[in-house]
Amino acid sequence: MERDQLRALMEAILLTARGPVTADSVVETLGEKEASADDVDGVLEQLKAEWDQPSRGIRLEQVAGGWRAVTPAQLDPYLRTFHGITARHRLSQAALEVLAIVAHREPITMPEINFIRGTNSAGVVRTLLDRSLLRVSGRKKVVGKPFLYRTTREFLIHFGLERPEDLPDPEELVAGEDVQTGDILTDDDPTDDSIEDDSLADDPPDEIPA
Repeated sequence: MERDQLRALMEAILLTARGPVTADSVVETLGEKEASADDVDGVLEQLKAEWDQPSRGIRLEQVAGGWRAVTPAQLDPYLRTFHGITARHRLSQAALEVLAIVAHREPITMPEINFIRGTNSAGVVRTLLDRSLLRVSGRKKVVGKPFLYRTTREFLIHFGLERPEDLPDPEELVAGEDVQTGDILTDDDPTDDSIEDDSLADDPPDEIPA
């Protein structure tokens, strides 16, 4: 495939993809005879340099091991007005605290989360599992075999991180969160810290990993 054609295709893919795009996924779709991973990476780097200009309304960023097209933060108020978006959905303080704890100590159990926060976090964890920001990664080999929790790829996408190592300090994570996609868990969510029954503190999800 000619470079100009590949460039046009990559622009179309980035603007229509529902998640981060990887070079491998593009090569798998096209076939190695059409384009190599190096070809795709080269086009992506070129687009990133061209789009990263004050006069452009689109940026290209690396997140969760792939690339995605985003709009500059300074245009957010105008886009919200144009699209008629009035509500600003953010994660609750409790949800951010749990995510910060898990992200910096994963894998971690529910009792450990509860101990660090000083309160029952079952309701928050269950909601974060439902929203795919946390996942169960197995059981800890201690008495009771509690579930181990980790963050997910969706977590990286949500916070605009390329990899877990790029995580900011817990305080920065809590202070700087601004949801970019959808209604996750707002400050007035009734599930937030609402579960007081300790028997639910390590209730298994619908599917348990092997």
